Amino acid sequence: MPTFSAPDGTELTYHVRGEGDPLVVLPGGPMKASAYLGDLGGLTAHRRLILLDLRGTGDSAVPADPATYRCDRQVDDVEALRVHLGLERMDLLAHSAGGSLAMLYAARCPQRVARLVLVTCIPWALGRTATPEDRLTAALLRKDEPWFPAVFPAFEAWATGAGDLEDDDFAAVEGFFYGRWDDTARAHAAAMEERANLEAEERFHEPGAYDPAALRSALARVAAPVLVLAGEVDGGPRPELARVVADAFPNPEFVVQPGAGHYPWLDDPEWFVRRTIAFLDGSGAGTGTGSARPAEE
Repeated sequence: MPTFSAPDGTELTYHVRGEGDPLVVLPGGPMKASAYLGDLGGLTAHRRLILLDLRGTGDSAVPADPATYRCDRQVDDVEALRVHLGLERMDLLAHSAGGSLAMLYAARCPQRVARLVLVTCIPWALGRTATPEDRLTAALLRKDEPWFPAVFPAFEAWATGAGDLEDDDFAAVEGFFYGRWDDTARAHAAAMEERANLEAEERFHEPGAYDPAALRSALARVAAPVLVLAGEVDGGPRPELARVVADAFPNPEFVVQPGAGHYPWLDDPEWFVRRTIAFLDGSGAGTGTGSARPAEE
């Protein structure tokens, strides 16, 4: 597995999958190993994915200083990867909490970003997060699914903080994070728990990581086209919250994937890949318009 050294000497690993022009990928979690991303629904047929294991996750080394798990402290890791790959500018895709890291990177190194894809990203870095109401509103969109009555009370308790969930209860409510709660989603959810670094997860959003006002000002000067993709039934973020991310950029596209949850490449791989590649190739509807209006296909 290829590795490179972060500025503080931590050895970081990335995984290369597919052929074609490189697409650097930042995982979410926060701080989950990149393996959960798989081939992103088949993007490997079109792009060479460079999947970074963030420090202390997957095959990357644990840093000497745990304080470097904080999101803003990892921007230098992303830049070190770009330099290591020899890319003047790079296409960048980030999922979920990785979107905060990608936004901080774009703000600090705007000239190094060619195109940016932000998939189901809660705008933590912009001072916003998903509320219990967001999550419950999205969950209620699933009320006609046969498994809903048995698991909604546990999900409501988790979303509102009304009670701690046992492992079996949490496994049940994970269906709300997927647009289709099928065998593929169940296997994916089970594997996710094995890829967590709990200390890193707790430190990622620590106080001081973000300055929302300064970030908004910096992102307003990012010239790169940006695609913000939300899932129709995702509660974190709901499409309305994901739009906050799009509105922070001067040249955004905002798209809602029908029927998708937090992992849209699993819910409808063909739709996800078609829309993402259209944007990366510059042929997506709305590219360059500066419009954050939602689009569906």
